[in-house]
Amino acid sequence: MSLTGFTPPFASPAHLGETLAQQGHVVLSPQGVCELTGCSEQALAALGPSWNDLPPDEYLKDGGRYRRRRHACYVVRGNEVQLAPHRAHWQPVAYNALHGGMLRWFEPVDDGVAAQPAWGALLRWTASVASALRGRQDWYVEAHQFRIDTTDGIGRPTPEGAHRDGVDLVAVFLVARHDIKGGETRVFEAQGPNGLRFTLAQPWSVLLLDDERVIHESTPVQPDGVHPYRDTLVLTLRASGFQGDNGLT
Repeated sequence: MSLTGFTPPFASPAHLGETLAQQGHVVLSPQGVCELTGCSEQALAALGPSWNDLPPDEYLKDGGRYRRRRHACYVVRGNEVQLAPHRAHWQPVAYNALHGGMLRWFEPVDDGVAAQPAWGALLRWTASVASALRGRQDWYVEAHQFRIDTTDGIGRPTPEGAHRDGVDLVAVFLVARHDIKGGETRVFEAQGPNGLRFTLAQPWSVLLLDDERVIHESTPVQPDGVHPYRDTLVLTLRASGFQGDNGLT
């Protein structure tokens, strides 16, 4: 297998759609995210403090205590963002061998965070990317706030390993990275030999993934200071409803 990288291969914002269609993935710098979402750096940074108030993830089957998270669901229709009733997060075992098949009830995203204009702008923008990739339609979006720390000596951003999410588009925004080493992002062709690896280090840089074409993972993090953690916002977009609807399919 051919693996390339360490430094994120930032793409030109002007070529986002073309790059995503060709490669199945694309990485944007914070400046690119600001340009395409219409958000200022200050507006995005204002979302960050909410990651300090994430409850522990009580569903980790490896017994770990290294992950905190909140979760919310939305339906995006054009420029309209509608909050869906709070629901469990569910994935089939085929996409998540470790935690698939479980109804995982996480605490909702705080209303004050979701009310900030930058939050809605990120949802609308990722939906527009998905529509450019798959055609204009309604998008069922799950938003996950994650904090990975090193309470157990090591933290695992993706304890399920390299995986797909069973959706159309995945967006992984780095929110903060503090006093850690590791946490390398790896992306592989689902049906091919190639892959790349790099480390997201700049707050509000983003990795966009065509979930049908690639699999992804992040390597464990280890402490490299007194207050180690890695914060991300993960948005998954699906065209045909939330996973778990229609008889949990």
